Order: sequence, then C-alpha cells, then structure tokens
Amino acid sequence: MGTPGIDQWVLHIDLDQFIAAVEVLRNPELAGRPVVVGGRGDPTERGVVSTASYEAREHGVGSGMPLRVAARKIPDAVFLPVDADTYNEVSQVVMDTLRGFDVVVDVLGWDEAFLGVKTDDPETFAREVQAAVLDATGLRCSVGIGDNVLRAKIATGFGKPRGIFRLTRDNWFAVMGERSPDSLWGIGSRTVKKLDAMGIRTVRELARAPVDEMAARFGPKIGPWLVGLGAGAGSTEVSAEPWVARSRSRETTFQHNVSDWNAITACVRDLAARAVDDVRGEGREGVRVALKIRYAPFVTHTASVALPSPTTDLATVTDAAVGLLDRFDHEREVRLVGVRVEMTPPENVRSH
Repeated sequence: MGTPGIDQWVLHIDLDQFIAAVEVLRNPELAGRPVVVGGRGDPTERGVVSTASYEAREHGVGSGMPLRVAARKIPDAVFLPVDADTYNEVSQVVMDTLRGFDVVVDVLGWDEAFLGVKTDDPETFAREVQAAVLDATGLRCSVGIGDNVLRAKIATGFGKPRGIFRLTRDNWFAVMGERSPDSLWGIGSRTVKKLDAMGIRTVRELARAPVDEMAARFGPKIGPWLVGLGAGAGSTEVSAEPWVARSRSRETTFQHNVSDWNAITACVRDLAARAVDDVRGEGREGVRVALKIRYAPFVTHTASVALPSPTTDLATVTDAAVGLLDRFDHEREVRLVGVRVEMTPPENVRSH
C-alpha cells in the first residue's frame, strides 16, 4: 500500500530485453535461443551488439560488445540486423498504452519511461501497467516504484525480469547501503576509482562523506551531488514534455582497418554533411562539433569544438570536424569514425 507523505509515486517502466523480445515476437522460433542484434547481423563484419537476449547474456554477451567477440562466446547464437523502424513502431504502441492510463509519461527512449502516478497502491497500478503492455504488444516489462526518479530507476533492476520492486527512503540503505557506488544511476568506473582512493567504497559511506571534502575533490556542484546520490536524493517531478535529441550523429565502421588518413578525412567530410542534413531536418542549428575515432583494435577517443555561432552552414561544420583530426594520432590504424553535431534546444522543449 501507499507510504505516508508520498503524494505522487514515480514508476519506471523498462521493457525486458526489448529489441530481442521484438525479434522473438516476429519469429517465435527464436524463443529460448541466444539472440544477438547488432549492425547488419553479420558477426564476421565489424559492428557492436545493440542488445542480447537473456539466453545470450548468460554467456557474457552484452550491449556494446564487438559482434565478433559475441560470436566467439556463442558460435551458435542467432545474429540479426538492427531494424530501427520496427522498434520505433512497437515502442510507439507501448508509450501510447502508457498514456492511456491518464498519467504523466516521460519517455526516455525505445524501451523505458517514467510515470508520475497518484495512487494509494502503486504495486497494483504497476501490475495493471504490465498487463496492458503485454495485451497491446505481447511484450513483458519490469516496473520500479520509487518516491523519486532515481530510486524508481534503480528499483527496476531489482524487479527484472517481469517483476516489480519498490525502493524509497524507508528501505534505501537496507537495499543499497552496502553496495558499490557504481550501482547508482550516474556513477561510472572512473568516479568509483576516485571514491575508492578517498576510502569511499559503499553507497552508505558516500552518503556520509563530508560535503566540503567532496566539493574540493570533484567540484562545487558534482561533489555535493554525489553525496546526494548516496542518500538516494533525486527529483520527484516527472515531465510530460516531449523528448528531443540534443545532437545528431553519423558514423562509419570500416570493414578493414584504415591507415590512409586522406581517406579518413574524406569520410569525416561525408559524415559531417550527413549530420548537417539531419540537423537541418530538425529545424535547428549546430553549436558544437565532436569527432570520434576508434583505433584498432578497439580504443575510442573523442574531441570536440564549439562553433563560432549557431549555424547549419556545411562548410563551417565540415571545417570544424576536419580540424579536429589534428588532435588524433595519425600513426595508428582506424576502424571507426563518427561525427556528432550538438544542436540548439527547441524553445520550451526538454532535451537530453
């Protein structure tokens, strides 16, 4: 039942193994088999895993892993190409189903959303959501229930798959206190190493860390924010404003390592042109350009530069992207090149 003092619950809806689940819906014979979706579905080509079914994850295959590595781990896995149009279509049905509950829905991507719900029984509401999504799409989802966005997001992990879990101030330290700080949404491995050097190795220790020391180590904003994360602090507001992209990017993975930097420069120009077309399609302007280079075998470096003023001028953006090549090691072979253009935010619309 409800908890006194909580006017609105935050529910985090996360579709279980979404992309793989959609592929199984299209081809039921895949049920129970290790399914890996990524690139063009050919593990002999360069590309990375977009998602893997639970059966594939049991063998250590996960998102971001090179397809060739996944194939070595599971030679008999089913490899499929990414079909973004289909995933968009199914995701839209899911989000429309959530909106049918007449609650605030904050869409995070294809497979997850936050709901702002006023109810005395969030578990019952969560079960109704699960049933509605299953009925509309055939897909299963997990639901995290929290008294703020952070706790709801983290709670979902404890409910997977197909489950429901509640995480609030009442059980925060009982559930999270002895876990590593990287179990918190927003803390990565680099931050964990810095915290470890300070003797902070658990969520409870992070919550109790002196704010002034944390500010001195991580900065006046990040330091106190990290302490707040340790205590489970987070926004209680769920926004229904439409999500819009903060940037547009294009990238190319070479099937063979490239050592000719003239060819890489030509590739950067092409990618920049395609990214600019995408930005123009948004009716917005570019404000910053970033270049991503992945050296062989799999080391990624990035560099970026602000544009002199907001623009969609192709020459300006292209020159900025090509200029960033000077920051990279031209003695190394390259396997991937990417160009990203960050955009001006639309008026009155939240961007991520």
